[in-house]
Amino acid sequence: MVLEQLSPAERQAAREKALEARTARAELKAAFANGAITLEDVFSIADLDDAIGRMRCIDLLTALRSVGEVRATTVMEACVISPKRRLRGLGRRQREKLIAWYNARVAVE
Repeated sequence: MVLEQLSPAERQAAREKALEARTARAELKAAFANGAITLEDVFSIADLDDAIGRMRCIDLLTALRSVGEVRATTVMEACVISPKRRLRGLGRRQREKLIAWYNARVAVE
């Protein structure tokens, strides 16, 4: 597949859009890790915002304290979620299982 050649102005616009998306994802992960927003809030934001909706589920989980890639992968397997799944791509039951795991984790802390 041949990529379309972009003009310098189009390239700059694409860079700025990518930077905004990375910044939005980083801010969301920080707020989620601090407990400022819940997992339900994250899912409602992901349904509306394309940048957040394209974030991988494992990236969001690893933002939590004491959750690394291994624990996040284990949780995702228990919730029947593919490691490559993005937030917007999760089904209703997958979201419910993940929210139940998150609420149980918050209750323990």
